[in-house]
Amino acid sequence: MTKSTNDNPHAAQTKILVLGATGPTGRLIVSQALARGYEVTALVRSPEKAADMKGVRLVVGDARDEKTMRQAVTGQDAVISALGTPASPFKQVTLLSTATRALVNAMKTEQVSRLTAITGLGAGDSAGHGGFLFDKVIFPLLLRNVYADKNRQEAVVRESGLDWTIIRPTVLNKKAGRGNVRALTDLSGLHGGTIAREDVAKFVLDQVRSDTWRHRSPLITW
Repeated sequence: MTKSTNDNPHAAQTKILVLGATGPTGRLIVSQALARGYEVTALVRSPEKAADMKGVRLVVGDARDEKTMRQAVTGQDAVISALGTPASPFKQVTLLSTATRALVNAMKTEQVSRLTAITGLGAGDSAGHGGFLFDKVIFPLLLRNVYADKNRQEAVVRESGLDWTIIRPTVLNKKAGRGNVRALTDLSGLHGGTIAREDVAKFVLDQVRSDTWRHRSPLITW
């Protein structure tokens, strides 16, 4: 992995691709990455939503299209997926898994190995740890279809053969970051939680140059 200019002024910039860059967490990832001296590419469907992103290379297109994805992935050192999708109580959701398949194929073709993907509390073995309201009301009524696709997305990542990390934040809030989080794989006794998007962005970016959580799926919370 190349070092960022913050670490070595004579080294090439670390190049990262951010998916979901115009979302609330994605925007924080982009701004923090730029502050670290990274060279940032964002794959966006609507360039108008990214018009205020200064210093970012934009690739415009559909994340489900592998040709577009290859264009965005080429030359990157790492990829961060902050893709999200609205609650969908009645319709099946396929965006996350379909886009992730296109991403994995593009990364393999372009020989980019480092992938960090954000899913959420309720995915995989974190299901049932959201507390009564989340587990018994919000999840089954609003998020069941979204999380079915998050589970498919996680399976695609796990089976990719890439150097992956899956990050599952608890319920996101807009508060100021605390600068530190708890990263857990043993969820016994955990029933819900919250975390600032700002802290999620920091933790996600820390994985670009760390192998601490490689091939693991930590839940992060305050």
